[in-house]
Amino acid sequence: MHVRAHRSLGTLLAGLFLNACSPSSQPPTTMLTQTPFGTTADGEAVTMYTLTRAGGMEVRLLNYGGIITSLKVPDRNGRLEDVVLGFDTLAPYLERHPYFGALIGRYGNRIAGGQFTLDGTTYTLAQNDGPNHLHGGLKGFDRVVWQAEPFEEPGRVGVVLTYTSPDGEEGYPGTLRAKVTYTLTDDDELIVDYEATTDKATPVNLTQHTYFNLAGHGSGDVLDHELTIHADHYLPVDSTLIPTGERRPVAGTPFDFRRPTPIGARIEADDPQLHWGPGGYDHTFVLNRTGDGLEPAARVYEPTSGRVLEVRTTEPGVQFYSGNFLDGSLVGKGGAVYARHAGFCLETQHFPNSPNQPDFPSTILRPGETYTSRTVFAFSVQD
Repeated sequence: MHVRAHRSLGTLLAGLFLNACSPSSQPPTTMLTQTPFGTTADGEAVTMYTLTRAGGMEVRLLNYGGIITSLKVPDRNGRLEDVVLGFDTLAPYLERHPYFGALIGRYGNRIAGGQFTLDGTTYTLAQNDGPNHLHGGLKGFDRVVWQAEPFEEPGRVGVVLTYTSPDGEEGYPGTLRAKVTYTLTDDDELIVDYEATTDKATPVNLTQHTYFNLAGHGSGDVLDHELTIHADHYLPVDSTLIPTGERRPVAGTPFDFRRPTPIGARIEADDPQLHWGPGGYDHTFVLNRTGDGLEPAARVYEPTSGRVLEVRTTEPGVQFYSGNFLDGSLVGKGGAVYARHAGFCLETQHFPNSPNQPDFPSTILRPGETYTSRTVFAFSVQD
């Protein structure tokens, strides 16, 4: 087996950057700026926060929807490229779009029939994905303005976002107080920390819906990206993409990513599960967890650039989505046209439809409890 050397992104540019400065005059390794990014239809101001690492990594995000609009990382030659799909201006984000870069809540993924029963009461939600409820409904957490508090600390910089979802919003019970913290570190990691409390029992399943293309957001499809998912099982779905309740072994199926495999290697296999996609992956993988802490979920390597994305999480599952519903109708940053499979998502989360599946890990948060979750997106290069 040919073993390639790995380098932190910081070693590509930071060495030259820091050598040019004397120890007494070295600038901060991370920086934060903020700029206006327009207003919503209701007149609420939207701000863009830019988190920058001296080694070259840069993250731009909005207080609207917690949306990551841009994420620039160097390739193996130190060349910066924006590796997430999105738009140049606020207007397209205010329209319906495929959740580019957004925070998702109260419930990431689908709830069957837009309905669940909790403590003897049946709650009805919006059916905004065929017969099902998807990603929090018509106005989920991706479509609200969050309160934002930026912070700068030695070796890390970030933004704390908070939002209070009132009792009954989008049909969910309880007043939910949510907090999401984005942190860019000196280790070339983007850390996403989630926290929530409630005054009434309610389902909670927060996640992040960034579409990645490690060759660059406008470079074509992601089918040559080599994907590893640390999962021996996945959740098969019905024709409306609701899990059947079975945990099916990946061995011998197109869902076996236990070893590095190009995303497109088996995407057209004659498997009914790929037809529901349609024509691709949109499934939860049951991660091989050994405890409750931060553990590996997935790794993606893009051969032409050498960029590597590694995902670690405290969640029990990751939804791998191969951008099947992108159809070329959306024009993104710099005029890029986002056609089918132009990006992939790795949404760390609990399982879809858990409120209706008692055998799945519970997503019910009760008063006096605190929902916490962490996901780390770590970037590097492979020679």
